Amino acid sequence: MGSNNELAMVKKDVVDIVTGKVREFTSAGELHFPPNYSVENAMKSAWLILQETKAKTQDKQEVPALTHCTRDSIANALLNMAVQGLNPAKKQCYFIAYGNQLTCQRSYFGNIYLAKLADPEIEDIIGTTVYEGDEFEYFIHRGKTFIRKHVQSLGNVDKKKIVAAYATVLRKDGDANREYSSIMTMDQIKQAWKQSKMYPIDDRGNIKTGSTHDKFTADMAEKTVINGICKQIINTSTDNYLVME
Repeated sequence: MGSNNELAMVKKDVVDIVTGKVREFTSAGELHFPPNYSVENAMKSAWLILQETKAKTQDKQEVPALTHCTRDSIANALLNMAVQGLNPAKKQCYFIAYGNQLTCQRSYFGNIYLAKLADPEIEDIIGTTVYEGDEFEYFIHRGKTFIRKHVQSLGNVDKKKIVAAYATVLRKDGDANREYSSIMTMDQIKQAWKQSKMYPIDDRGNIKTGSTHDKFTADMAEKTVINGICKQIINTSTDNYLVME
């Protein structure tokens, strides 16, 4: 890790300045946060996490992100976290370094959190895997997908026999007519994984042996469809959920 003096300068020149600017924007009514969101707590958590975050040099050596990444990118990552009302201590976002650029990426938990804020009538968003041999039926009404039937037996559960996964938006009122889903075939899921910086898919289109996506294929497939449906909810919503009480 870099020297204490280096870290102290980063905190003073970046973290403290971003925190102060956020306070100014909030006081002026130019920036609003979700109810009960503490930007100070989020910043403190981010600072602790960033001290352990690593970046890779061109020769693949791991170095501290705080001393390797540009200060502008660190500031932008922190501001991105704050504007979205995310808390890294709750794993709602992750700090990832690409070269000397630090980024803040919303996580699976962050997507669900913001989707619930965007639509307070959402109780939960769940993912389900479809295997070969499952009885599975769905229908489409007004462009939205609804699951009519899904019957599964334990004998079908095999990561090598996954054919699809779907995410369903559960409503607090339990109205099944409003609980729509999003379905992705395994081929579509693999195409999405090809865009991942983790590179879980090889050149032949197979899941790399030993990768997280290989060990927990069903979990990763469900997270993929959940992330997709959450982003649709978040990106098509207004900013009303960011107005403070």
